[in-house]
Amino acid sequence: MGDDGSGHTFSEIFIYYNWHCIRDRNLIVPSLEPVVRGEIIEYCRKSRGVHFLGVGGTSNHVHLVVQIEPYVGISEFVGRVKGANSHEINKRFGRDTLGWQRGYGVVSFAKKNLPGILRYVQLQKEHHQAGSINETLERNGEEGGAEDG
Repeated sequence: MGDDGSGHTFSEIFIYYNWHCIRDRNLIVPSLEPVVRGEIIEYCRKSRGVHFLGVGGTSNHVHLVVQIEPYVGISEFVGRVKGANSHEINKRFGRDTLGWQRGYGVVSFAKKNLPGILRYVQLQKEHHQAGSINETLERNGEEGGAEDG
């Protein structure tokens, strides 16, 4: 898709992330939800080599879909977006408004699966309410773990 400046490179790297609020608390209240998502979208759009595709979630976690260039570090990016997001939210709404668990889930997928993945992200609340979640896409690295930005 892009070029990191060292030569021409074709890539189709699609990444699905999910991460949870600290101690799985329901910190993403309805009034905060559009701000949290908006900050994530804005961070993605400002990040070199990251192409925002979709964001969703529930009151206690976020799902993010991006396409990345080969030079983007998968774990480095998610750490930065989580940290920047909680920092901005806490600056705007008061300390300890939002905190994220240390762990996260990440899954790569093929371009042909993008429509279904985006649909799943957009319907997060309905999937959780109906108990029709995708176990692979819902897994994250640390259940009930420590704060990380």
